[in-house]
Amino acid sequence: MRRFLLWQVVLIGAGLLLTLLAAVIFLPRLVYSELSTTDLQQIIGADKRIELQNARYQLQSEFRGQLLQGFGGLFVLAGVAAAWQQIGVAREGQITDRFTRATDQLGSDKLDVRLGGIYALERIARNSPADRWTVTVLLAAFVRDHAAWAVGSPDGPLHPTAAIDERLPWLQSRANDVQAAMTVLGRRPKSLEPWSLYLSRTDLRSADLSRDHLSDAQIRHSNLARAWLPDAFLERTNLTDTDLRQANLRHAHMARAVLRGAHLQEADLRGTDLHGADLRGANLWDARLEGADLTAVLTDEDTLWPEPRPPQL
Repeated sequence: MRRFLLWQVVLIGAGLLLTLLAAVIFLPRLVYSELSTTDLQQIIGADKRIELQNARYQLQSEFRGQLLQGFGGLFVLAGVAAAWQQIGVAREGQITDRFTRATDQLGSDKLDVRLGGIYALERIARNSPADRWTVTVLLAAFVRDHAAWAVGSPDGPLHPTAAIDERLPWLQSRANDVQAAMTVLGRRPKSLEPWSLYLSRTDLRSADLSRDHLSDAQIRHSNLARAWLPDAFLERTNLTDTDLRQANLRHAHMARAVLRGAHLQEADLRGTDLHGADLRGANLWDARLEGADLTAVLTDEDTLWPEPRPPQL
């Protein structure tokens, strides 16, 4: 099969070469044809006839030179295109190697190696738009695996917990790799894919997610108690049954977020945009709502509000 393809390439190349050679030899003669015997007889003087003939030959020679220059330019362009293609192939190979090494690093038992893999994947996502969604899925899976909040499983945790463990250190202190993965996910460049980020059933207590871009994400049944989320982008994010007690959500962007059955006791929601958010069954007891945008929110008889109840409701 390879020999057949090789012969095809050789024959095509030989055909193109013969075509170009024929064009260089015969095309100038067609464009600037030689004077016929009848035309020459009408010209008085041998010197004049020789001069005209030489002029024709000169025009043919110049046209032939122009053809050779044009064909040479085409060969140069073809060489540049081939070189560019080779560079692209080499670049894809380098990205694949880097991706493989970074993925292997995520499975290391050493924290610094895992951190290196996380930031290597972030760099790949920035340099290669085609790999952005793959990197996003991989890092989200890393978070779900290393910070699982197994709500509903036989040995799963009580959700929400009976009390908030205020002695629990920041996520960066107890799980630096998970915090790094969330930081990378929160500042990830836009992907070509329309799918949402999946982080449901994760333990992100006391995580620093300030100004993170988590819009349209799925973060259902998770634990974000005492999380730091000021100015975070959570538009249309699904936070159903998520524990957000004592979370700092000041000036967060949560328009049309789904907070059905969410636990928001003592959460700081001052200046938060909750326009059109779904708060049915949500518990906002002792939450701070000064300056929050609560227009068009969805509520029901199970929605619990702080006292005094916000005046705009």
